[in-house]
Formats: sequence, structure tokens, C-alpha cells
Amino acid sequence: MPSFLTPDPGLLFWMLIAFLVVFILLAKYGFPIITGMVEKRKQFIDESLSSAREANEKLANIKAECQSLLKEAQERQSQILKEATQTSNQIIAESKEKAQEEAARIIEDARRQIQAETEKAQRDIRSQVADLSLQIAGKILSREMQKEEEQDRWIDQVLSQIPNS
Repeated sequence: MPSFLTPDPGLLFWMLIAFLVVFILLAKYGFPIITGMVEKRKQFIDESLSSAREANEKLANIKAECQSLLKEAQERQSQILKEATQTSNQIIAESKEKAQEEAARIIEDARRQIQAETEKAQRDIRSQVADLSLQIAGKILSREMQKEEEQDRWIDQVLSQIPNS
């Protein structure tokens, strides 16, 4: 009775020959193609990894450059702000100085004008006092008075006739 679990020696021999033929054909033609493709795939993966490393290095360099440029820009910005602050402070100081000089000049001009007006007013008053004195003296001399009381009344009367300015 043939057993299903134990092979027949003839069958085993032909299976072994078929296996060896297939193995030799695969070893001669199939495995080199398969290993070549695997090798190409490995080489492609290695190149891709190498490219990825280079890209990462370039990216790191670009990031470092970017950080450097950003830092430089911030330093330049702070320098420009400092210069602008100094310039504005200088302009403010110059403006204050010019305003003070202008105010001093205006005050001095006003003092001169006030002094000139005061002197003019004093001359006018002196002139009016002199005119009044002459008018009073002329009227007193033109009229002969005999009594002091009459003279006093007459002086009061003359003074009341003179217009007040």
C-alpha cells in the first residue's frame, strides 16, 4: 500500500532533478537579475539618503544664515533707532535753544519799545506841564491881582478851564 507520507524513490529522484534544473536556471539567469535589481535599489536608497543628508545640511546652513541675517537686521534696526532717537533729541534741543533765543530777542525788543514809549510819554507830559505852566503864568501876569484870595480863586478857575488829558 502506498503511503502518502513517504515519497517513492523514483519520484524523489525526478523532483530532485527538476529542482536542480530550476535552481541552476535561476542561479544563472534569475538571481543575477534579482540581485542586480536589489543592488540598484540599495544604491538608489543610499543615494537618496545621501541627498537627504546633504539637503538637511544645506537646510541647517540656510537656517544658520537666516539666523545670522536676522540678528544682523535686528542689530541694524536697534542702531537706526538709536540714531533716530539721538537725532530727534538733538533737533528738540536745537529747537528749544532757538525758541529761547527768539523769546529773549522778542522780550528785549518789547523792553526797548516800552522804554521808548515811556520816554515819549514823559516828554509829552513835560511838554504839557510846560504849556500849562506858561498858560497859567501868562494869565496870572495878564491880570493884575491885588489880593491873594483873588489870585487863588483865579488860579482855581483857570485850572478848571484847562482840559484834562
